Amino acid sequence: MADVCNNRPVNGKQEDGGLQEDTRDTEEAKKELDTWKTKAEKADDVKDRMILEKLEEDETKSKAQQELVARAQKQEECQKESTKRINSVQAEILRLAGRKQNLLDKLKGYQVVLQAKRAESTKLKCKFKIYTQVPDTAIEFKAQIKEERDENSEPIKEVFTIIQRPTVSLQGGEALITFEEEKVASQILKNSKCSVSCGNISLDVKPKRITMDPTVKFEVHLEVSRRELKVSGIVDGMPEERMKERLKMSFSRPSRGGGEVDHVQYDMNTGAGVITFLHPGVAESLALRGKYRVDLDSEVTMQVGPIYKYELSKFQNFCGSPRRTILLEDIEDKGDEEDLLDHLEIYFQKPSNHGGEIKRIEYTPRGKALQVFFSEDSAAAAAT
Repeated sequence: MADVCNNRPVNGKQEDGGLQEDTRDTEEAKKELDTWKTKAEKADDVKDRMILEKLEEDETKSKAQQELVARAQKQEECQKESTKRINSVQAEILRLAGRKQNLLDKLKGYQVVLQAKRAESTKLKCKFKIYTQVPDTAIEFKAQIKEERDENSEPIKEVFTIIQRPTVSLQGGEALITFEEEKVASQILKNSKCSVSCGNISLDVKPKRITMDPTVKFEVHLEVSRRELKVSGIVDGMPEERMKERLKMSFSRPSRGGGEVDHVQYDMNTGAGVITFLHPGVAESLALRGKYRVDLDSEVTMQVGPIYKYELSKFQNFCGSPRRTILLEDIEDKGDEEDLLDHLEIYFQKPSNHGGEIKRIEYTPRGKALQVFFSEDSAAAAAT
């Protein structure tokens, strides 16, 4: 206190000057304080605003992260579902492929069975039927009865010998080889298989003796009337006796090739009849024409033909194996058909392969079939 009192100015002027300076300093300090308060408030406002913005951004970031996680989970689920569907489709494809292969195997098996059944059916038809489709061939008369003179009314009699040519069903992948000599075929049949060289490949074929389908031989005794003529296509509409009279008059006219009629038979139900001439030769001539004009209420053209009888006799059944012909099985289709035939022929002609001269060779590619007919001399040599 003493120091303060001692430092006080002596006069009043000095005290006023000091107070004024303190007042100015105080005011300036207050102003500066206010300024700093204002700045502090602004800074607080900025800080609060930045804190709010940071909180909003953190919230936005959290939402984005949650959405990203949700999308990632959804994508993973979609990927799993897609993988599951792909695996299911692939499994279905494999199942269908297996089923398709099984059906194809069954189809091949059924085709083999069907082919075997057809071959068996063909053999049974040949075995139990007399009528069969054979190629056109010349007929040799084994016996002939000399015709009597024209004035003889006896029927024309002929005997025909029918010989069925033996056949073999040649299936796909098989070949028939006929040698000139029997001993060559016998030597080839001793081999279980033959390796035929076809260029860069080798084919293993199996030689086998064949058994021909059963064949038949029989005689046909035929009698053709010289005096009788068959008439058909007669139009109904007249009484029976009147129709007979008209027929007799029409077939008695020499201008139309007719002759003296002995008697007439007529059936109203069938519209057919038989004209019996008094002399032979007229019926033969008219039968060759096939048609004849008859005077009824108007002129009518009718069908005419011979009257004949036939009888089958000396029926014989043959079965055997040709001695000069062998069957080759399990031939694979490799290259051109002609080249394959050439290689087969070359192989089986070589003496080193126990082969010999070949008379005929036939081959059927896979997927096809062939009916082979043997000649009559082969059938006679093979008959047992």
